[in-house]
Amino acid sequence: MQLISNPDGATLSKIKRLYRTAFPRNERKPFAVIWEKSRSGQMELLAVEQDGFCGLVITILYKDIVLLDYFAIEPACRGNGIGTAVLALLQERYPDKRLLLEIEDPTLPCDNREERERRLRFYQRNGMSVMPYRVNLFGVEMFILTRGGEVDFAEYHEIFREVFSPLLAKKVQLL
Repeated sequence: MQLISNPDGATLSKIKRLYRTAFPRNERKPFAVIWEKSRSGQMELLAVEQDGFCGLVITILYKDIVLLDYFAIEPACRGNGIGTAVLALLQERYPDKRLLLEIEDPTLPCDNREERERRLRFYQRNGMSVMPYRVNLFGVEMFILTRGGEVDFAEYHEIFREVFSPLLAKKVQLL
């Protein structure tokens, strides 16, 4: 298995398709923004490949923090340890960085509570710790998880202010 940066056109099309189907519309950034930020080096757009395309990883790079912004495995590839292997590859790729991610709050009433709880258990099994705060991220209540050291809310918020804009950062609030 490998993470491929600078994916070719065909792979980029597969990434876009998976991105649109794996994440709710209200949680997706415009893909043009991701593409632009990946070209500037502020984000990485990675294809997960194992005998062909099987997933995507989109990260935001800021100081010593890597925000795992989007991570999805193709439905046909799930349940085979690929997600765990990708997290290990990310740890190798960013050995001196703190890895950070957001997941939908699994304690809230919702239609996909079991899925949210399963996602939390997956990340915890893979060495991620839940931070002692939650955020409202563009209207969605999220848990923040890290590996490699804690990330406080001020550092987390700074990512949005500096990589995107102060106006956008106002839509990221501490709960």
